[in-house]
Amino acid sequence: MDDISVLICDDSALMRNLISRIIDGTEGMRVAAKASNGQMALEKIEETNPDIIVLDIEMPVMNGIEFLRARKEKRLKVPVVVLSSVATKGAAVTMEALELGAADFITKPAGSVSADISEVADQLIDMLASYGSQYARRQGKIPYIPEFFQKQRKLLKAESFVANKKADDNAPVQKPKLDAAQILSFNTVEKKEPVVVTPIRESGNIEVIAIGISTGGPNALRDVFKMIDPRLKQPILVVQHMPKGFTKAFAESLDKICPLSVKEAEDGEKIVNSTVYIAPGDNHITVTETGGERFIKLTHDPQRNGHRPSADVMFESVAKVYKNHALGVIMTGMGRDGAAELAEMRKQGAWTLGQDEESSIVYGMPRVGWEMGGVQKQVSLMKMADEISALARDHLTA
Repeated sequence: MDDISVLICDDSALMRNLISRIIDGTEGMRVAAKASNGQMALEKIEETNPDIIVLDIEMPVMNGIEFLRARKEKRLKVPVVVLSSVATKGAAVTMEALELGAADFITKPAGSVSADISEVADQLIDMLASYGSQYARRQGKIPYIPEFFQKQRKLLKAESFVANKKADDNAPVQKPKLDAAQILSFNTVEKKEPVVVTPIRESGNIEVIAIGISTGGPNALRDVFKMIDPRLKQPILVVQHMPKGFTKAFAESLDKICPLSVKEAEDGEKIVNSTVYIAPGDNHITVTETGGERFIKLTHDPQRNGHRPSADVMFESVAKVYKNHALGVIMTGMGRDGAAELAEMRKQGAWTLGQDEESSIVYGMPRVGWEMGGVQKQVSLMKMADEISALARDHLTA
């Protein structure tokens, strides 16, 4: 079983070492090389052929944005996760990185670097596992899949908890050792027969489209919205798991490439046709109805499935208000957010789609949605825009 190999590009020697410790402390990952600037990273790619790159933005010689431009010119496919304090200062720079082909981003915590980088360690490992596994698979390797790393993190936390309870502060927590059979079992995810959901009413015309998406979402949504039918009439609500302060810039970046209008949703605004509404970070998005018109309601209710915004909250609201006059779509993402309430949408008679395993960065949310009976049809990312457009066109309210 090949490890996922990681190239670290950061001008801070301390940061390179801290990130290396996180990676080296994770069974199934290894540091392929380190670079202090983008130019050096380009050279290291040729030498080491990594599965994924961790990239800073502010660096001498060649910064992160310049590196991404050079990567694009050279048509390099290895995925890039931006880990930078710049992301905290300016969402526009982060969106530029995504537009140039970065897979995703993580903001470096504020404060002491050595003390705080551990705050994003789990998120970093999840992203490296997700994007690195998919790239390695396409290169013909047999990598560790994301579920393996999720299990490993749980084991580490359990061991740490026991050590703390026993007050054995000097006992180092070791990387959990899983034998080959256990590792292979993660890579052979058992396919469950989906639960049969019987709609209580016949599917009707589509008045709204609701999309729930997470890991892998920024680029997947770019692919969908640049190919969506410009004549599409229905409004589209989107929950993309993204931090507060970034969704406005994300909506603006999508608006540049989408033939429809794309904006960050605002509390109380009327839902109008041919408009895409992106749920703001740290807010749930729901729908209310007054006098036959629908409006957006944002709430700061507790997280659901570990997320705010939550796809489940959005799907639940759409199911109540639109019933069988909606299209629900669940796409790439880790975990199960959206799966249960997509099944509720289907029960109410809504049309539903799910992204297929092959094209998903993480086949978590769409897999659970399929298993729970919420997905009528699985579709590849390449065909998702066409499928959404065709359903919307064929079932348009007269």
